[in-house]
Amino acid sequence: MSNNALTSARQSLRLYGRRKGKRLRPSRQALLDRALSSIRIDIDKEGVPITPKALFTDMVDAMWLEIGYGGGEHLAAQANTHQNVGFIGAEVFENGIASLLRHCEEKQLTNVRIFDDDVRALLPALAKGSLARVFLLYPDPWPKSKHAKRRFICPETLTALAQVMSPGAELRIATDHPAYARWCLQHGPVHPCFEWLVTGSADWRTGPADAVATRYEEKAIRAGRKPSYFTFAKTVF
Repeated sequence: MSNNALTSARQSLRLYGRRKGKRLRPSRQALLDRALSSIRIDIDKEGVPITPKALFTDMVDAMWLEIGYGGGEHLAAQANTHQNVGFIGAEVFENGIASLLRHCEEKQLTNVRIFDDDVRALLPALAKGSLARVFLLYPDPWPKSKHAKRRFICPETLTALAQVMSPGAELRIATDHPAYARWCLQHGPVHPCFEWLVTGSADWRTGPADAVATRYEEKAIRAGRKPSYFTFAKTVF
C-alpha cells in the first residue's frame, strides 16, 4: 500500500479513545517535547512496507507490538529483558506516551519505537510477517452492548493482525472484564488465521510464565476482579 493510500485509510478511521488526560507536569511535557520525535514512527515519512531492519537496523532479531500500552511499564520491562527484540508501542493517550518515554530514559532503552496514533493505521504499513508477538493487555472493554463494535478484537482487526504476524507468532490478550473475555472467545478461536493455545481450564486463569504485571492488572486484582488470559497463535494460512 502506498503512503498516499495509507494516509487516506487513516483519515477514515474513527478513534474512540482519549488523546489527553490531566495536564502533564512540566518535566513530563519537556520529556515529551524532547524525546518523542527521535523514536516516533511516522508512516507518512517511513518507507513502506515498514520492516524491522528499517526501524531498528541490524540490532534486533524480531519485532513485537504492544497495542494500547497504558503507562508503558509492561513494554519497558519486556524491552529491557529482550534487548534483541525491537518493540513498537501503539498508544494515543499523551500521558501514557510520556510515561513510556520516562521508562525508556530511565532504563536507557534503544529498542523501542512509538506510534502515537490509531494502531489500525499502522498495521497496513507493516511488512507482512514482520511481527513475532503482539500484546493487547486490558483494552477498553466497552461494556455496553451498543458499544461492542468499538472493541479492538473483531474479525477485521484479527485479519489485519494475521497479515503482519509471522507463522506461529503469538497474540496475547489479558482482560479483567467478563464480557470482553467472552467476546475474545467468540472471535479468536473461530478465526481461520488463529489457533487458541489452551490445554486446560487453568490456562486462561494464569498468565504466561514471562508475563509482566501492569498497573491495570494489579488494580484489578486488588479490587477482587480475576483477569483472564488468552494466547492465540498465528497459523500458517
